Order: sequence, then structure tokens, then C-alpha cells
Amino acid sequence: MTPLAPHLTAFLRVRLPIECNASPHTRSAYAYAFQLLLGFASRRRKVSPSKLDLEHLDSDLVMAFLRDLEVTRKNAITTRNARLAAIKSFFRFVEHRVPSALDQVRRIAAIPMKKSPTGLIAHLEREEVQALLDAPTPSTVAGVRDLAMLHLAIATGLRVSELIGLRLADLTLRPQPSLLVRGKGRRERLLPLWKETTAAVRRWLGLRRPAPGVDALFLNARGGPMTRSGFAYILSSHVGRAAAHIPSLRTKRVSPHVLRHTCAMVTLQATKDVRKVALWLGHARLETTEMYLRADPSEKLEALAAGKAFRLRPGRFPASDDLMAVLAAARCPRESDNRVAPPARRYAK
Repeated sequence: MTPLAPHLTAFLRVRLPIECNASPHTRSAYAYAFQLLLGFASRRRKVSPSKLDLEHLDSDLVMAFLRDLEVTRKNAITTRNARLAAIKSFFRFVEHRVPSALDQVRRIAAIPMKKSPTGLIAHLEREEVQALLDAPTPSTVAGVRDLAMLHLAIATGLRVSELIGLRLADLTLRPQPSLLVRGKGRRERLLPLWKETTAAVRRWLGLRRPAPGVDALFLNARGGPMTRSGFAYILSSHVGRAAAHIPSLRTKRVSPHVLRHTCAMVTLQATKDVRKVALWLGHARLETTEMYLRADPSEKLEALAAGKAFRLRPGRFPASDDLMAVLAAARCPRESDNRVAPPARRYAK
């Protein structure tokens, strides 16, 4: 048996930062993926995470872990694929260090990425956003902190990793309030802040207690940096309170990334320029931002108003035969309507 801990430690501390020069966001995402995987494997194998062996992480366990992400944690297919990419990257690293695990590595490398449907993005309407911002209690320290985080997430469209990774030095309040964001791929962007957002952040800075050795902008209840799960829990609790006033929130799954989508939709409707949305969100490719055009009905309404509809030729339609109507209703819904029927056989008299 091959101990897992030394190889995983070398992967996170040597392979990613030194050999691959991976960004801090990438290292954090990979570490979180293995935090979930080892927790799942520990429960399955009845062994503590530090006692896990490399052979414990076979292809069957990885497949079960991916199913658990979708079924139990309700993760999207894109999140499932991101976790699988981190696992495959680690086993490509192991392939050169443990030649005896070659068959195990190839089995895991053969696990396919799952295709995801290209649906419309989920976002919040203005009245839902306002109800969410009204949910935190402004008379408590936690409420002031939560309001500042929600304001920043909605106004700037930060990824959750960017939000919890903000440092005090990244915030500039004078002369022009702005925020320095270190995004994916080491791409930095400087975002101006709304007056309301600046006021919410100022109130939090006035109540934030100094934490020795911690320069994170947002702290949790123990005085440490805010975590992904911590912000997700805070967001979920405030969505529950806001749903009491706006019932439509009960039917929506509001994740931290939905706040980013909401910011993108607000920016697109205000500027009518997808390039500005891409710059605001820090997208590397403009094709990534085009998904917001599909979810914005105003773009289609303008195109519809600019054109002129074709006239329809009036006429009478013959009544449908009863037997043909029954046959049409009994057809399989998956059967293609454009399929050509086979020619009828001719029988000799």
C-alpha cells in the first residue's frame, strides 16, 4: 500500500506552485476539491483522511464521489467537472512517482467529463436583490459584515474565491473608492464602487476588530478569514429571511455565483455593451460573456421591434379525422416529426 499524504502534499506545495506556477485561486480550488474527496473517502473506507492510501482512491470511489456531488451536494455539472479535473491532474502527477499505480491512473483518466446543457443563467430581479440586502440586521456586527459582503458581491460581481480573498490593502476609499481584484489566471482588474457599497464597507471597517496576522477584509466569528462554506451559509440564511417578503426566492437556488450573474445582467442592461460586462467580470474571452445576451429579453425585444412581421395568408383548415388524431396523440414524444414514413408495401392481388 502507498500512503496518500506525501504525494498529495507534494502536489499542492511543489507541483502546483513551483513546477506549474499555478495561481493562488487554482491552488485553493484544487485543495478544496481534495478536501471534499478525502472526506468522502474517509467515510466510505472507515479510515481517517491521514491514513488513506493511494489505492483507496480507485475509479469506483471517484465515480461514487462525483455522483455524491450531484445528488447530495446538489452541485452543477460544471462544478462536478471542475472537481474531476483536479483529481485527474493529481493522478497525472502520481503517474511519474508511483509506476505501480499506472493501471489505476489510466482508469481514472478514462472517466469522462459530463456534458452539461446550455441553459439560461439564473439571476435575481431587482426587487429580489433589494429584499436580500434588507435581510441582514444592521444593529449587529455580523449583520453589518454580511451587508458589506452582499453589497460587494452584487455590485462588483466577484467570484466567491475573489470575495473571501480580499485583503485590506486591496480597498481604496480615497479619493475614488475602488477595489483591486485578483481574478483567475492572475488577471487583475480595478473596479469602482457605488456610493452605497462604499458606505456599507466603511461601516464594517469601523467595527472590524484587528486580527493578528490576518489581513483578510472579511472575518468569520472566530476572527479568521471568511471561507467559501461560511459565505454560502450566510447567503442561504439571508435568502431564507428575504423569501418571507419575496416568495419568488423560494423557487430559486441562490448560490454565490448567482450574485455574480445578477451583477452581469444589471451591467448589461445598463450599458448594452457585452464588452464592458466582460471587462467588469474579468472574463478572458468574450464568448464566455455572450451567455448573458441569451438571458436578456430586452435585446430580443429591440430586434423584434426593429423588424416587420410577415403577414399570414388567411384560410380555413379542414377538420382533423378522429382516428388520425388518436394516432397522433399516441406517438412517442421523442419521435422526430421530420422523419419520413417508409413507403407502404404493395401486395400482389
